[in-house]
Amino acid sequence: MERRESAQERVAELSGRVSSVQAKADDATARRDAAYEELDGESASVGKEREVVAGSVPADLMKLYEKLREQQGGVGAARLYQRRCEGCHIELNITELNEVRGAAPDAVVRCENCRRILVRTQESGL
Repeated sequence: MERRESAQERVAELSGRVSSVQAKADDATARRDAAYEELDGESASVGKEREVVAGSVPADLMKLYEKLREQQGGVGAARLYQRRCEGCHIELNITELNEVRGAAPDAVVRCENCRRILVRTQESGL
């Protein structure tokens, strides 16, 4: 009888632990599902914004961008910041920088290393 009572107590204790762990797992699953929903909504919103912006980009430039994006793991253009391509993280040498500086503001310039389109901004100083 004593062993039986001890075993029943142990079963009750372990059942309580299982219930606690299951509650935590259910909570984590609910939080994960909520995060997925939020990400799906954000993705849809950003997708709509991208369509609007893409519509204002010349077709040949968009085609080049999409081709590079496919080749470069999803990133077809990268910011040029402080002499560094933020796509491949390699600093441009002085010759490359002079070519970028000498290019027309509307010219498409590309990184010599990774071939991504370089986005020149006010911050890049070029």
